[in-house]
Amino acid sequence: EINRAPAKVQSALLEAMQERQVTIGEKTYPLPEPFLVLATQNPIEQEGTYPLPEAQVDRFMLKVKITHPDRDEERQILELMGRTNTAPETQQVIAVDDILKAREVINNIYIDDKVKDYIVDMVCCTRNPEPYGIDVAGFIQLGASPRATIALTLSAKAHAFLRGRGFVTPQDVKSVAQDVLRHRVSVTFEAEAEEKSSETIIQKILDKLPVP
Repeated sequence: EINRAPAKVQSALLEAMQERQVTIGEKTYPLPEPFLVLATQNPIEQEGTYPLPEAQVDRFMLKVKITHPDRDEERQILELMGRTNTAPETQQVIAVDDILKAREVINNIYIDDKVKDYIVDMVCCTRNPEPYGIDVAGFIQLGASPRATIALTLSAKAHAFLRGRGFVTPQDVKSVAQDVLRHRVSVTFEAEAEEKSSETIIQKILDKLPVP
């Protein structure tokens, strides 16, 4: 749980997440590829936790919400974990070289200029929605940064790749928008008073923003 680490520990991740390196004293060590940071955060329990700085939150490409498993999944969990002192067996499903090759393919997936404009408009709308005629300005305290534009583009490319396509559609962008933006949009006290979350604001933008 990343929000149980104090600020100094959290800040140590910033260089690793952004620069793909760590510095100890005067010596810098590059991190191997592929490198990624996975973190969990309990949305309910707040005792003994620390707030996450915006700079760190923004470096996470996605924030994925995990709900309770359905009945069949929970039954499978029981089969795997319903014993003491028995660790579940794991099997390698993909090689590192395959991941690096997939990254190269994803980088070359085609994205039309109109879809690029759609991505930029979506992110800019979280910062300044009035030019787009979407009435959410009073509910947004802090909009998404330019990192969100990059993350949204790469995530949409990956979404298209996983569906066997060599090009990005607006639906690819919409499919990953909540995961990319929900942790990057901060809402005002007025929004909280009206029980409007960042997801509510993002969904309104998705519904109202013209699709190419």
